[in-house]
Amino acid sequence: MAGNFNPSVGSCVWVEDPDEAWVDGEVVEVNGQEIKVLCTSGKHVVTKASNVYPKDTEAPASGVDDMTRLAYLHEPGVLQNLHSRYDINEIYTYTGSILIAVNPFRRLPHLYSSHMMAQYKGAALGELSPHPFAVADAAYRQMINDGVSQSILVSGESGAGKTESTKLLMRYLAYMGGRAASEGRSVEQKVLESNPVLEAFGNAKTVRNNNSSRFGKFVEIQFDEKGRISGAAIRTYLLERSRVCQVSDPERNYHCFYMLCSAPKEDVERYKLGEPKTYHYLNQSKCLEVDNINDAEEYHATRRAMEVVGISTEEQDAIFSVVAAILHLGNIEFAKGTEIDSSIPKDEKSLFHLKTAAELLSCDEKLLEDSLCKRIMVTRDETITKTLDPEAATLSRDALAKVMYSRLFDWLVDRINTSIGQDPHSKYLIGVLDIYGFESFKTNSFEQFCINLTNEKLQQHFNQHVFKMEQEEYKKEEINWSYIEFVDNQDILDLIEKKPGGIIALLDEACMFPRSTHETFAQKLYQTFKNHKRFAKPKLARSDFTICHYAGDVTYQTDLFLDKNKDYVIAEHQALLNSSSCSFVASLFPPMTDDSNKSKFSSIGTRFKQQLVSLLEILNTTEPHYIRCIKPNNLLKPGIFENENILQQLRCGGVMEAIRISCAGYPTRKHFDEFLDRFGILAPEVLVKNSDDPDACKKLLAKVGLEGYQIGKTKVFLRAGQMADLDTRRTEVLGRSASIIQRKVRSYLAKKSFILLRNAAKQIQSVCRGYLARSVYEGMRREAAALRIQRDLRMFLARKAYTELFSAAVSVQAGMRGMIARNELCFRRQTKAAIIIQTWCRGYLARLHYRKLKKATITTQCAWRSKIARGELRKLKMAARETGALQEAKNKLEKQVEELTWRLQLEKRMRTDLEEAKKQESAKAQSSLEELERRCKETEALLIKEREAAKKVSEIAPIIKEVPVVDNEQMERITNENEKLKEMVSSLEMKIDETEKKLQETTKISQDRLKQALEAESKLVKLTTAMQRLEEKILDMEAEKKVMRQQTIASTPVRTALGHPPTAPIKNLENGHHTNLESEFNEAEFTTPIDGNAGKSAAERQIMDVDALIDCVKDNIGFSNNGKPVAAFTIYKCLLHWKCFESEKTNVFDRLIQMIGSAIENEDDNSHLAYWLTSTSALLFLLEKSLKTGGSGATQSKKPPASTSLFGRMAMSFRSSPASGNLAAAAEAAANAVIRPVEAKYPALLFKQQLAAYVEKMFGMVRDNLKKELSTLLSLCIQAPRTSKGGMLRSGRSFGKDSPAVHWQSIIDGLNSLLVTLKENHVPLVLIQKIYSQTFSFINVQLFNSLLLRKECCTFSNGEFVKSGLAELELWCCQAKEYAGPSWEELKQIRQAVGFLVIHQKYRISYDEIAHDLCPGLSVQQLYRICTLYWDDSYNTRSVSQEVISSMRALMTEESNDADSDSFLLDDDSSIPFSIEDISSSMQEKDFVGIKPAEELLENPAFVFLH
Repeated sequence: MAGNFNPSVGSCVWVEDPDEAWVDGEVVEVNGQEIKVLCTSGKHVVTKASNVYPKDTEAPASGVDDMTRLAYLHEPGVLQNLHSRYDINEIYTYTGSILIAVNPFRRLPHLYSSHMMAQYKGAALGELSPHPFAVADAAYRQMINDGVSQSILVSGESGAGKTESTKLLMRYLAYMGGRAASEGRSVEQKVLESNPVLEAFGNAKTVRNNNSSRFGKFVEIQFDEKGRISGAAIRTYLLERSRVCQVSDPERNYHCFYMLCSAPKEDVERYKLGEPKTYHYLNQSKCLEVDNINDAEEYHATRRAMEVVGISTEEQDAIFSVVAAILHLGNIEFAKGTEIDSSIPKDEKSLFHLKTAAELLSCDEKLLEDSLCKRIMVTRDETITKTLDPEAATLSRDALAKVMYSRLFDWLVDRINTSIGQDPHSKYLIGVLDIYGFESFKTNSFEQFCINLTNEKLQQHFNQHVFKMEQEEYKKEEINWSYIEFVDNQDILDLIEKKPGGIIALLDEACMFPRSTHETFAQKLYQTFKNHKRFAKPKLARSDFTICHYAGDVTYQTDLFLDKNKDYVIAEHQALLNSSSCSFVASLFPPMTDDSNKSKFSSIGTRFKQQLVSLLEILNTTEPHYIRCIKPNNLLKPGIFENENILQQLRCGGVMEAIRISCAGYPTRKHFDEFLDRFGILAPEVLVKNSDDPDACKKLLAKVGLEGYQIGKTKVFLRAGQMADLDTRRTEVLGRSASIIQRKVRSYLAKKSFILLRNAAKQIQSVCRGYLARSVYEGMRREAAALRIQRDLRMFLARKAYTELFSAAVSVQAGMRGMIARNELCFRRQTKAAIIIQTWCRGYLARLHYRKLKKATITTQCAWRSKIARGELRKLKMAARETGALQEAKNKLEKQVEELTWRLQLEKRMRTDLEEAKKQESAKAQSSLEELERRCKETEALLIKEREAAKKVSEIAPIIKEVPVVDNEQMERITNENEKLKEMVSSLEMKIDETEKKLQETTKISQDRLKQALEAESKLVKLTTAMQRLEEKILDMEAEKKVMRQQTIASTPVRTALGHPPTAPIKNLENGHHTNLESEFNEAEFTTPIDGNAGKSAAERQIMDVDALIDCVKDNIGFSNNGKPVAAFTIYKCLLHWKCFESEKTNVFDRLIQMIGSAIENEDDNSHLAYWLTSTSALLFLLEKSLKTGGSGATQSKKPPASTSLFGRMAMSFRSSPASGNLAAAAEAAANAVIRPVEAKYPALLFKQQLAAYVEKMFGMVRDNLKKELSTLLSLCIQAPRTSKGGMLRSGRSFGKDSPAVHWQSIIDGLNSLLVTLKENHVPLVLIQKIYSQTFSFINVQLFNSLLLRKECCTFSNGEFVKSGLAELELWCCQAKEYAGPSWEELKQIRQAVGFLVIHQKYRISYDEIAHDLCPGLSVQQLYRICTLYWDDSYNTRSVSQEVISSMRALMTEESNDADSDSFLLDDDSSIPFSIEDISSSMQEKDFVGIKPAEELLENPAFVFLH
């Protein structure tokens, strides 16, 4: 691209810099092929024109999401884009389908919340901001839709964040396809829980990372046909075994060694360990501790993780025994033995470690020593034992340590896979590859050689994928791509792994010869590849070699190549450990098969090459996705972006190679509208004449003379350098246009100045003329004013003189007339006073005479009445004693009846032949009751006649005679009646005793006539009720007697001519007592209606009644005139009458709940849901007002029954209070009350809770239906239509049905439709308001989150578009104010954000104005993201200033410790925003007065009580 770029003076370019890699500047001078550039840093640079790259001055300050959208796709452009995004914490960027992840070295929890996963679910790749979730979702969707397995390759150097990215991918895949396993933990949880174990045994501190994975890991997540996770497996590659024995400073060995040394004291003593610095395998490096890592805590965490993945405590002890044995083996040193080339342990310390290692491995100490110091060679004829020198013994020791650790790691991986569980029948899989990146250090050994071979293999796979993606892009756009060349790295792979003749083959050959050394191996390489272009021999090097990899040249040191390549297990070591008494150690070294015994040689390189082949076979059968992790600096600190380091990683990760492949074709791709917007000024006439974008682009390019471009279906494809050429011509056109604009502006300013001067002169002239005219006018006005003042003054003086004379005459006349009137008044007052004095004097004399006469009369009456009252008191006391005896008999009778009822309930299943006996006894009792009732009625009739006679006598004039207070005849009659009542009660007692005896005789008869016994029981209940009525009548008669006595004593002692004492009339008892007695008795006797169900039991009748009720109310039976549901009122009345609320056990509530549940199964019918929501909430209100919790009913039933008759209640009121006038009104109000409080039992309270739950469920269903309907429309309403400038000039288009305004109107229609439905079904107002409040909150969340996640939405035109839609919503809220409630306030965040987008001159606004005036409801993170994503697509104005951005960044850094403060997305509120009290407050009891029950039930005789 640089070679095709011809810079001119004023061009903005990128220049190479030794410190910053690339710096930007402006060309100030051009001298042929040399140019002079003024850099932004201030220095001048002279360079060749071919070494600079063009800079896109119109690139957004916050960068672009996808670097394929860059105008110039080159190294400095890519680097600048990553830097810009890294500065605003946008750590993810796409390059096509490749995701680049820059490690922020800080916590960004808001990017990985469950809400963020929900946002990316189902979103197309590139629709939202770049994220690993988007890559995982694309892989999952492609697997489901295409039926092809997927793979995600995560690569990068140590410390770049590969492991964290892998964990995020696992989390998202678990979120999409997770399924709980039967044992309680899901497959994905097991995979994540295995990470601590693998990190403890496979990770170590390196120069670049404190927790570097020293092995490759490929996680296979297996899915079934439904896309749910069914199993998983972990494959590992190339564990760095040499690190066990050799550690370079300042790195560390594997974490598990340091954890074990920091274990609790008892564990350390068990394994006989000490400080890490005392062990040879650990003290080769001075770094024994790592900052922010507590090895003791990590030890416990690893133990817990082992338990989670299913490793028992015994196996854990055995594992750490092997780890401790490896540490002890490393401390065994050897010295020369007595024989030639022999060796023995050096000293006592070595012997101690030898003995400890043997104990930990549960093997013989002597055999362990022999296996380290001797070799047994088996020949055809004999077995030869060969001793090893100290150096060979040391190598044997290290080989044993490495193979033990390698076998231990492989065992852990196998056990983890067993714990996770693989699915052999899985349909698909998604593989996540977490593998080391390209490595190049000062010293590069065999490990770096294998790692770089892996990256070469993966780079070839990556290049093929990128080339394939380029081809697919060109095919999709239907352009010619046949001439694009693809550069392959197959020659490097052949150099390394070709067989025979490759480096690995030569290395294996050298390892098989005992006398081969690294120097002979190096010489062999020099001879074989001396002419290979990818191989080189460094100068002054004897055994090093250099390979030209795709990412750069790497020099390898062959010193340890041979030792590290050997992979055979020494036979003595195999036999020793296989015979260990520890089953775990023996399992690590199983007996070798015959095939393995026959094999002569095995190498790490060959085995690793085979693993790579199998890995690539898996990858080739899957659709790959790539994530390239970048480490921004080697200090591992946030906010530092090292350009040179990142460029190297981009090259190593293949990103620059992908860009090179893209540049080989068409690196610049612009949509037609974007292309015309940017370069339309080069040929404006094309925009005016043409209506087709492709034709317009083609003519524009033809006019400017470009060749080699391609016109696709939706994009313009430009070759390298053509974009810069177009920008140069555009700059020239803009320069000429600027000159014309300057000329026009200067002309305009001069004309404006002349017009201002001319207008000023005219204004001065008019001011002067006006001043002169005003002066003349002022003189004339003063003269006229003087004349008017003189006239008014003369008039005032004349009026004043006349007024004074008039007032004097009137005063004299008034004085004379007043004196005459006062004299007349005085005479009249004297006459009236004399008359009043005479009147009062005569009245006083008359009253004095009357008082004396009255006092004498009262004194005589009081004396006589006192004498009579004392005699009456004695008689009343005697009568009271008799009444007490009657009360005791009544109580005894009550107890016997209760005892009889209790026994009857216990033995009711054993009654058989009791029907005939009970019928006879019941008939006798009934006849006795009728006789008793007849006598009571006769007594009452006599009382009524006496009252009428008393009324007549009271009208006769009183005669003062000696009157007896008590009517002896009446007293005797009442006493006789009491005696008769006693006899009847005693006879009833005798009959009850006889009945009890008969009942005891029939207790042993079978239960085949249970129905007849139940009927007899109901009759007995009626009898008991009648007895209670009788007792109430007795109490009423006693109360009546007391009232009569009180009235007799208080009345005037007069006697009529017949000799009967008068009785005061009781108005409150007229036509009341007798009628109530009859009605109540009849009600007790005929409560149960006689219908067709009379022959059935009460339980069956109740079941039929409940069935009839449910059949009636399960359908929509409408509402009353005031909008209350008839069904709810009918159900409540039936439950109240059936006394279900007071029942300890009933299934009526369960059947009603089942009916409601089945009625709302159709979740999509809002009309049906609204009807049941209204009915259920109304029934819940009735229960809330009616049900009262109280004490046990059994305790209350033991109290004597209160009087329920009218006379009894009036008698009680006489005793308690004299005011009894309001009692009848209160009783009438209680009878007419719709809602009656009842003592609720547990089933009723549970029914109330279930109703509340169904109200909440139906509310949520209606709300979610509305949300579901609006969610598809909201995704279309967040982004304004894209129109180019050419499109605006050719304004012959209209959107029609696709216009976004239609989508906003559809939202309004959806809101109106639901509102009409809710109003038709009379849903309570509070529920309607809550539905719309949460719906508007959902609209706010969806629009606001889309605004923050999509860069194309944060534009000026989009803000205007969304603002117009919000205005429609505001208008709707105003029209439906009563039902919308505070819904408009729920759109606070999106309203403030849109208001900020459409405001002009943002660069002049300070942070305080934004945070406190414009957007007070938005957090710093939200404001920062809006400000950084904003771009003006209409007027190309700037966003906020850099000072404001810096202030926001500082505030975000201060709040970074708070995990919640980092979140910039809003969460949707799906809670239930109301309570039962809110529903109760929205209704009133009076609303249910006058509601008619269901007409269908009114025709049923069993529901007579509803009338």
